[in-house]
Amino acid sequence: MTTQFDLMVVGGGPGGYVAAIRAAQLGFKTALVEREHLGGICLNWGCIPTKALLRGAEVAHTFQNAETFGFSVDNLRFDIGKLVRHSRAVADRLSQGIGYLMKKNGIAVIEGDAKVSDKCELTVTDNKGAERVYKADHIILATGARPRSLPGIPIDGDRVWGSREAMIPDALPERLLVIGAGAIGVEFASLYGDLGSDVTLVEAVDRILPMEDPEISAFAHETFKRRGIDIHTGTTVDNLKTGDNEVTASLKGPAGEQTLTVDRVILAVGITGNIDNLGLEDLGVATDRGFITTTENCRTNLVGLYAIGDVAGPPWLAHKASHEAVYCVERIAGVEGAHPLDKTRIPACTYCRPQVASVGLTEEQARAGGHTLRIGRFRLSANGKALAIADSEGLVKTVFDDATGELLGAHMIGPEVTEQIQGFGIARQMEATEAELMHTVFAHPTLSESMHEAVLDSLGIAIHQ
Repeated sequence: MTTQFDLMVVGGGPGGYVAAIRAAQLGFKTALVEREHLGGICLNWGCIPTKALLRGAEVAHTFQNAETFGFSVDNLRFDIGKLVRHSRAVADRLSQGIGYLMKKNGIAVIEGDAKVSDKCELTVTDNKGAERVYKADHIILATGARPRSLPGIPIDGDRVWGSREAMIPDALPERLLVIGAGAIGVEFASLYGDLGSDVTLVEAVDRILPMEDPEISAFAHETFKRRGIDIHTGTTVDNLKTGDNEVTASLKGPAGEQTLTVDRVILAVGITGNIDNLGLEDLGVATDRGFITTTENCRTNLVGLYAIGDVAGPPWLAHKASHEAVYCVERIAGVEGAHPLDKTRIPACTYCRPQVASVGLTEEQARAGGHTLRIGRFRLSANGKALAIADSEGLVKTVFDDATGELLGAHMIGPEVTEQIQGFGIARQMEATEAELMHTVFAHPTLSESMHEAVLDSLGIAIHQ
């Protein structure tokens, strides 16, 4: 028996469930296929639970510096199990909330593994092996991505962890090696460092956080070093030897070859799209290096088939997936005013300590694009609120086009910059100039005043530096 829908979505993450809700709002008879948990990796094993864990790391750091504010903390104890249970409870609560939204919007939720078996057709296999065929005028693939592995370095879930295992440790490792210093690797290095592990961070390219502006990367590097995190850039891990109680890694970098013995290893070297077993090869759906190829309208080369979110390529961010979902569905529905997503207006956030956030072009990218620039900088060491809360390690950098005053990019490192970056995001979206930002009133005392000062510095009129 074949069931007909107007639109079906495969994958219940922040791209998939948002696409399903928007489709239902627009009057489509909609179904969502999910094989595991509503909310996807982001909600269950990524964005949300990691932030719960990182909050625990912030608390640990606060206790370590309690004397600054007149407190003496004695006999402090930490239970990693309680922190993990808190993170899992948060994820479970939100996943249940997605289920409520599906019911509220009249969306059929189908559990199982989906395969595109023909044009406008899905075959779903449930956990008992039973198959059912569904027809839909439009099918949106939002299957996400999974951690990439390295040749010869398999994730065994015991001594060598992927991101999922790193979120549910039975005990805190005394010695930890993190391979990969992108956003995920840096967050785990920061998390475990604050909780008390002796952390070594290895990155194959010449700097940590390689997607960020080089100045911000360098600032983060120095801050991590002062925290006692051992960083090796331009370094590869040739192999791992796993023993009963430890792991020995062979490192090759600027200092030559060396070995490192640790208790656990976290592999955080990027992701690859979940395109396997979807039937794409049989139907000739175009892919590129593990991701589905799409147009700016989220269309694949197969009529009626679309792809959004991580499986459709970078940037691999949950908020990109959600906005892409709304745009894709609105294009299908013919909603007037639906515009393609400008990826240079998507903020990126890394929740290490200190936090890192950015939007738009780096200085290097802007110069490569032929722009003549005005660069503004402001260090949080001159910000009153940052000094008051004893958290003044930070930098705000703004990149403006000298001819037009357009804000091309903004880059921040410091306390709560992941909350503040949206100010620059709105400025980018509204096409604000440095003159308009200069005349914007920022409340005092706030951390966000440093954003204003960076703008003023680009004009050579910063007040507090």
